[in-house]
Amino acid sequence: MSHHKFLTSAAIILLPASPAFAQSAQQTETGDDFHNDDAIVVTAPYVDRIDILAGTSVLTGDQLTQDLRGQIGDSLTKLPGVSSTSFAPGSSRPVLRGFQGPRVRVLTDGIGTLDASNTSVDHAVTIDPLTAQSVEVLRGPAVLLFGGDAIGGAVNVIDKRIPRDVPDEAFHLDAVGGFGSAADDWSVGGSLDVPLTDSLVFHINGSYRNTDDLDISGFVLAPELRSEVLEQVAEETEEGNLDEAAELAETADQRGTVFNTASETINASTGLAYITEGGNIGFSVSYYDTDYGVPSRPGAEHAHEDGDDDGEEEEEEGPVTIGLEQIRVDLRAGVNLGDGFFESLNLRAGYSDYEHTEFEGDEVGTVFEVEGIEARAELVQNERNGWRGVIGTQLLVRDFNAIGAEAFVPKNSIESWALFTVQEIDLGNFEVEAAARFDHTDIESSIVNFDRSFDSFSGALGFAYAPDDNGLRLGVNLSRSERAPSAEELLSDGPHIATQAFEIGNPNFTTEKSWGGELYARWNSEDIQLSATVYANSFDDYIFETETGEEEDGLPVFQFFQEDATYYGFEASASFVVARAGGFAFVTDGVADYVRAKIKDGGGPVPRIPPLRLLGGIGAQSDSLDLRAELEWSDSQNRVSTFETPTDSFTMVNASAAWRPLGKDGGVTLLASANNIFDVNARRHASFTKDFVPLAGRDIRISAKFSF
Repeated sequence: MSHHKFLTSAAIILLPASPAFAQSAQQTETGDDFHNDDAIVVTAPYVDRIDILAGTSVLTGDQLTQDLRGQIGDSLTKLPGVSSTSFAPGSSRPVLRGFQGPRVRVLTDGIGTLDASNTSVDHAVTIDPLTAQSVEVLRGPAVLLFGGDAIGGAVNVIDKRIPRDVPDEAFHLDAVGGFGSAADDWSVGGSLDVPLTDSLVFHINGSYRNTDDLDISGFVLAPELRSEVLEQVAEETEEGNLDEAAELAETADQRGTVFNTASETINASTGLAYITEGGNIGFSVSYYDTDYGVPSRPGAEHAHEDGDDDGEEEEEEGPVTIGLEQIRVDLRAGVNLGDGFFESLNLRAGYSDYEHTEFEGDEVGTVFEVEGIEARAELVQNERNGWRGVIGTQLLVRDFNAIGAEAFVPKNSIESWALFTVQEIDLGNFEVEAAARFDHTDIESSIVNFDRSFDSFSGALGFAYAPDDNGLRLGVNLSRSERAPSAEELLSDGPHIATQAFEIGNPNFTTEKSWGGELYARWNSEDIQLSATVYANSFDDYIFETETGEEEDGLPVFQFFQEDATYYGFEASASFVVARAGGFAFVTDGVADYVRAKIKDGGGPVPRIPPLRLLGGIGAQSDSLDLRAELEWSDSQNRVSTFETPTDSFTMVNASAAWRPLGKDGGVTLLASANNIFDVNARRHASFTKDFVPLAGRDIRISAKFSF
């Protein structure tokens, strides 16, 4: 995409908004308890609590530090309703309520990551959790604020690249560092804010992480896949191919380490913000660089054009690795409009130049390039007689190009714009919320002569009841969501090595529609927090991918289809203070979630749906010391599609401690945790690579966090 095109698109949304908008300059505070569903949502400053956000979870503080992993997907899996693609330690996206890919938006400070992570499970998310200040997980109707396509939900990572306030001191320093034993995982990150004047603040931050190959418990291959490889050993031995048989036997017996899973990541950014009572404006420039291994399914061969006519023997391909770089520029601004109908005008925008190269040994395989801009503007309403809300618009322009033999999606461009609103009326014990969104999307690929537009309408209506002077809250949300097909679903036509498939899209797809409903109940008091949600979605023209039984370029053919489908499930969390003594609060808590999904008309189960999961813990908390032990049980998953394998159940035991030697407000926290203490072999069913990439074995982690 030309820079002229980007500047023109940016001007369309920036000119009406000048001098610009932004979120509140004051940092919104949230508690450290990750079971808290009543946390204030930073990205929605116009409401301090809105029940249409009933499915919101927030991860922050010590809990965020203890759960830090290299990819954001693996940092959130203890939250209700959240799993992970866990393709490899270097690449993992969140799975929300069983949804993944284009049905889950991953955001940084309210706008998209503008990378290629939603095009393939082996592509990393360009967010470093080391520099995150908090992470919000939004499920249900709340995501209409950020996109009608995010039917499963959205993950919003809040960082400090653009300062939100001016420090009172000469400078403010935050730093975190740690080590994890399962992959020799060394990490360090820090940020510095320096006030240049009473209104101007300078920011700089950076992080570095280096990991080795992942240590696991037991065999690398899942039982069913290992049996297949051992059968191949017998066949090769019978045919006299002893070298091939020995190589396959070595693969079947591999245990203890998943090779080619090491990674190295560097992240740096600098920002500047001008903040006054009348408004604020700030920008940042960021650089993200990561190199990581992509483990291959045993026995899989890469599909290439042969072109070798002289019969010479081809050289053996080396391990697949990815080298990724992103340069990003962000803007956030806001102006206070006074006491009229509108309280403030807010603007958030980001530009990204992204490229990653897939190497096969030392040879370049495929290069992916993404250039994009995303921006959103919001008019926040002043509260009038219990009525409050926001009206906004959003713009996305993205150019995607893949170059190489394994470029399974042709060069394409996407332009979309949206109008949205969220409104709430407080009627005393009753509240009514409504949300509506319109999206217009253009997808074009001149290479294959494709040019289509999609209009999609989404809406939600919510009712809540809360008795006076009572922690109880009951509510119902109804929603209708619609999304345009992704470029991958429309235009795929080639070998996709990450999924070991030859993928074929359908350029004639229509929009995907979903009717959804939620019932929720919450109880919040000083010592008790309870939350439970049951939900269901009925899809018309649900887009999914399945095996056809054919083969192309040595790979099984997977084709995208549209059929009706249903999802339903529940999420629940609870936290109780059972006693207080000696300055400690003794707490027990738990999380449970389950989802079931199927394709109608005999299509069978939707693939990669997480099974029933239960997580419970006990702990002691004080101003200086927190102790916790927990148990996580994941059921087996035997409801599988025709091309999937079942996944065994597992139980993991974890423990952690956080010590604040200078007290609660001392600015120093030392943390230690032992994860998977009994070293079990565990696999996530939502993962494409679960049969040959288990979860980490016993992992002892230590970290330190400083804030001055």
